[in-house]
Parts: sequence; structure tokens; C-alpha cells
Amino acid sequence: MTLVFSIADYDYMADALVRAGGFARGDVMRSNFPDGEHYLRVEANVLDKHVVAVGGTISDTATLELYDLGCALVENGAETLTLIVPWYGYATMDRASKSGESVKAKNRARLFSSIPPAKLGNQILLLDLHTEGIPHYFEGNMHPVHVYAKPVIEPLARELGGDSFILGSTDAGRAKWVETLANDLGVPAAFVYKRRLGPESTEVTAVSTSLKGETVVIYDDMIRTGTSLISAARAYREAGAGRLVAIATHGVFPGDAFDKIQSSKLFDAIACTDSHPRALALRDRGLIVRSVAELFGRFLR
Repeated sequence: MTLVFSIADYDYMADALVRAGGFARGDVMRSNFPDGEHYLRVEANVLDKHVVAVGGTISDTATLELYDLGCALVENGAETLTLIVPWYGYATMDRASKSGESVKAKNRARLFSSIPPAKLGNQILLLDLHTEGIPHYFEGNMHPVHVYAKPVIEPLARELGGDSFILGSTDAGRAKWVETLANDLGVPAAFVYKRRLGPESTEVTAVSTSLKGETVVIYDDMIRTGTSLISAARAYREAGAGRLVAIATHGVFPGDAFDKIQSSKLFDAIACTDSHPRALALRDRGLIVRSVAELFGRFLR
């Protein structure tokens, strides 16, 4: 039997995974002590069971809850442990570009790697990572698997792009991935070239092709503040694009980011997956959201 557990922020995805895969749901008791310390208890019997723990690193608190949950499951006799991390939130700090920087993607990988091994091993499933090298940071008994969201993104692009569209990237750094996706879709690809002026500002320097009213579906692995997305959309529009659609695997949208993107009036539609719980909170405000739960089922017993 496979039992599916989750941190509080990802109960919705654990429920979807149970519905999609016919697994059983495992209960977790949570509470807080007066001083703020968190209490966690696995209420199901996991002895000699295949267990799954679902949770994204959307905050340090969520990261530690997932770590504590994984440890509790193994220490209570789980036969195998699978961590499902739809959003690995430290992916942009995957290397040090300045002296003294902390490489958080590696640090968090070491943290999860230190979970005691289940009887038949541990694995971690990571969705559409910002950098392909991140799985190599995991060590010892933790086996990393990079899961790709193409089975969800491709039909979404066809649905929103219509009969004919061009797949665009927000910058040349995503060019290879976007080109591969465009080839799978059988559509042309276009790219913008930019330079970064600061942590939240970029400048578009060129667009790879001139356009004549075509629909452009702009894909990026994640949307955070939306600054790069809006800059790219304006560049495509100035190059002659018609309809513009934005699609991302991860919709983070901190603060008023989604409002800023909507108020730009550039996009006919904005869509992402439910890899981050923030996306669910924005569905009623016009964000199109698709589930990724089924993507993980084939990696589970």
C-alpha cells in the first residue's frame, strides 16, 4: 500500500494525487507550542509501507515541515520514502556568482539528503527545475528525479494559442528549452535577448525575428514579479506580434505581481500549473491553473 502525506500548504496536491493514483491518504497532526515551536505527528501506521510526502519549499517553515515529516515517516518504519517537491524554491541560488554567497539550492539539497534512509531507499521528485544541475547536489541515499511538465504545458499551449502560434521565450537563457518545446508542438520559436540591470530589472536588447500579427505564446519556467515577462511581451508586441499569451510551470506571483501583469493589458490569457499554492489563490482573479499531480504518479509504487 502507498500512503500519501503532505505539509499543510500542499494538502490540495496530496488529495489530487490520491484521486489520480488510487493511493491512500495519510493523516498528520500539527499544532504549535506557546513559544512557537511546531509539533508534528504521523497518525497512520507506516510500518513496511511505501510512503509519499508532498511539499514545496515555498518558505523556510514549509521546507522544515517537509524535512520533519520525511524523518518521521522513515523513523516509524516506512519501506520507501518519496518526497514530491513541485516547487523547489531555492533554484535561482544554484551557484555563487559573488564571493561569500550562500548556495541555497545546494544547502537545501544537503538538508533533504540527510533524511535517514527508508528500508528500500529514498527519492525526491522535482518539477521543471530552473537549472538542470540541481539534482547533482543531492547526496547519499536520496535519489533525485527531474520531472518535466511538458505533458501539461503542451496541451495548455495548444488550447490558449489556437490553430497557429509562435512559442516565445522571455530570454535567450531559456532558448534551448523553448526550442525543444516548440519542436514537440510543431510551431516556430522566437527569442528575446536581454541584459540584467539589477535584481528586479532587465533591458531587452533584441528580438530574434520580425512578426506580422501572429499569436505569441510566451513560456517561462516560472513567473515571479513579472518584470521579465512584461518586458518580453512589449518587445514581441513592438516586433509585430498579435495576441499574447503567458504560460509558466510555476506561478509564484509574490505581493501584487499578478495585478501588475494583468494591468499591463498585454495578455489575452495568463496560465500556470498548481505547483505553487499561490496559483490556486489567484484562480478567481483570472489565472488559468492546471494540475500536475498526475505527472508524479508513474514514479510511485
